[in-house]
Amino acid sequence: MACAVNTIIADDHPLFRSALRQAAATSVPEQYIKETSDIDGLFSLLKSHPEIELIFLDLTIPGANGLQALSQLRNQYPDILIIMVSANETPTIIKQAMSLGAAGYIPKSSSLDVISEAIEHVLNGDSWLPPDVDLTDVIVNDEQSSFARNLEKLTPQQYRVLAMIADGLLNKQIAFEMSIQETTIKQHVSAILRKLNVYNRTQAGILFNQLSQVGKLETS
Repeated sequence: MACAVNTIIADDHPLFRSALRQAAATSVPEQYIKETSDIDGLFSLLKSHPEIELIFLDLTIPGANGLQALSQLRNQYPDILIIMVSANETPTIIKQAMSLGAAGYIPKSSSLDVISEAIEHVLNGDSWLPPDVDLTDVIVNDEQSSFARNLEKLTPQQYRVLAMIADGLLNKQIAFEMSIQETTIKQHVSAILRKLNVYNRTQAGILFNQLSQVGKLETS
């Protein structure tokens, strides 16, 4: 296990941030921890602290859209370990998060001992799931799962183009937003469709937006 870990806790609940900090201190001799309560703050911290190795990410942190935040983080920062934290313990959501590359999934109902155990497992190179969760027979949409895995193939710029496609922007509008030529956007779109193995931009946008619906019914 690493003797020191640079960590960000991204959660809008102060009490749970405190619990995560306490559990992390129990698991690792040294912890350099930054905290944020929204998604913009998270990306700002990542930009100013390239040494970050571990992120605790709340599924419904303000500014995030379901699992899109996890997808974007895995795309832009593939070497950072991400542990999802959530009050939502639905097996299908947990499986989707793990298929997107989460290193672990911690329910907010977990005790400090369980949280510490999860951190130790992840830092030792293992994935971690709640002890009472069995995903063996959990079925998720194959098309969505394949799409989610393929998102990691996109470059950060292609990911940004995809997000704007999902928002309904035309190539000309995307080119304006990104200050590049429309022909370049067309090239990006072709590459995106190929990498994601989808037929058209409409299908890509629909599947991308479906990620934002995950966890929307969470109430805490």
